[in-house]
Amino acid sequence: MSSQNDAGNSMDHLVVSPDPEHPANHICTLCRNFYNLGWVTGTGGGISIKHGPYIFIAPSGVQKELMQPLNMFVMEHETRTYLRKPPILKPSACTPLFLAAFDRGAGSCIHTHSQWAVLVTLLIEKDALTEGRSLVDTCFEIEQIEQIKGIPKGRGKQGMLGYFDRLKIPIIENTAHEEDLVQNLEAAMERYPDTYAVLVRRHGVYVWGDSVQKAKTQAESMDYIFRLAVEMRRLDLPWTR
Repeated sequence: MSSQNDAGNSMDHLVVSPDPEHPANHICTLCRNFYNLGWVTGTGGGISIKHGPYIFIAPSGVQKELMQPLNMFVMEHETRTYLRKPPILKPSACTPLFLAAFDRGAGSCIHTHSQWAVLVTLLIEKDALTEGRSLVDTCFEIEQIEQIKGIPKGRGKQGMLGYFDRLKIPIIENTAHEEDLVQNLEAAMERYPDTYAVLVRRHGVYVWGDSVQKAKTQAESMDYIFRLAVEMRRLDLPWTR
């Protein structure tokens, strides 16, 4: 057996556990769920969980509904060193963007190719072009929708947004390669420090949370809101008052 395989197998203890909440197992479960929701079709999208000093990262190019714990990459956050690299597989192209979220205190980051997220960015793009406005620094904004209560007010702030609060999610431009998004993602995070998500035009959305449980529920809440927004536009109902 090759030395590369020996190196990978020697660190298998990092991803093998009977605990369903272990990050390697949890990522597999979530990937299957997200596949069934249509969020990660065709190996697209990704998820990463920070657990103690370690970051668990789903691989690139593996069908999400077939993901296995032994497919996981494990990185030490502080040194950015891979402690476990499965032979043949490549880490997710989303990894630099996941790290941007972890550097800001997130416990998990989810990237989906949700059709509703993509459609929302297209509607906002259409509005801007019709009105002759720049696409630079555009946001999705909506208010007076009950599900907004599923989104926190912002890092370091107590509680969740309320019914009368306005949810504001920045939109960045897509790039030819996933890793090239990181500079614009970080800029959006700096410009909108209270946001827990960034939409990528014609691509999808990145959502993060203080824990994997919070990232999941926030991703679900946002996808509900995106779908509702698309249907509201179809009925000529405004997103804000």
